[in-house]
Amino acid sequence: MDFHSFAFIFLSPGFSPRDNTVVTEKGDYQFKAVGIDMAHKEQVLMVADELVAEGFQMIELCGGFGPEWAYKVSEHLEGKVPVGAVYYGPRYRQQLADLMK
Repeated sequence: MDFHSFAFIFLSPGFSPRDNTVVTEKGDYQFKAVGIDMAHKEQVLMVADELVAEGFQMIELCGGFGPEWAYKVSEHLEGKVPVGAVYYGPRYRQQLADLMK
């Protein structure tokens, strides 16, 4: 199977999947970035379901979700696609937490 699609789900204040989604394509390759409001992280499960239904082969979560949500999404999707996450090292965790307040 060829790799042709990848999605990234990120958190930002006041963002919604309906209004804050960006898609870019080149040839047969497609990338989709979907924004979710930081106060509604649970929407990631619905968004992940939609991405899998659309045929995306891999999902990555922004660091604001943390390992707990990466696990929840992976379990929710029952291994249908790989789910990864961006993580920040110990040096930057406080800065990230301050940004995400």
